[in-house]
Amino acid sequence: MRALPGCILVLSLTGCAWLHTPPTSTSTQAAPVSPFKNAPVTRKTSTRPQPAKLYKTAEELVGKPFRDLGEVYGSTCQVSLQDPPPSLAAARKEMQMRAAYMKGNAVLLHQCEMVRAVAGCYQQAVCQGTALKVTQ
Repeated sequence: MRALPGCILVLSLTGCAWLHTPPTSTSTQAAPVSPFKNAPVTRKTSTRPQPAKLYKTAEELVGKPFRDLGEVYGSTCQVSLQDPPPSLAAARKEMQMRAAYMKGNAVLLHQCEMVRAVAGCYQQAVCQGTALKVTQ
């Protein structure tokens, strides 16, 4: 009789542990999900606008409807004598790009000139004009 309470105690402590099976890989637990695993990759490429068309005289604009967007300028600088000389063509191109960034598609050129004795520059090329939005 003494063994009976001991066996009952051992069986009650083990309970149904011997019936337990470990979970398999097809269990109901969710697998960890990576938020970037299937996310579409989209890259925004920054496209630079094309330089605005250059008009050298106001007569070229006769008969074309346009809107004035404001003054634009471009410049290149020769910092020292060892640097390459400034270019009027590069200054014009910079002016055209500034007009394009203003959503303009044309520039009416006012003047381009070489300037000496500018603060920070040995020599400088400067171009000024008006940015325009010409409708065709």
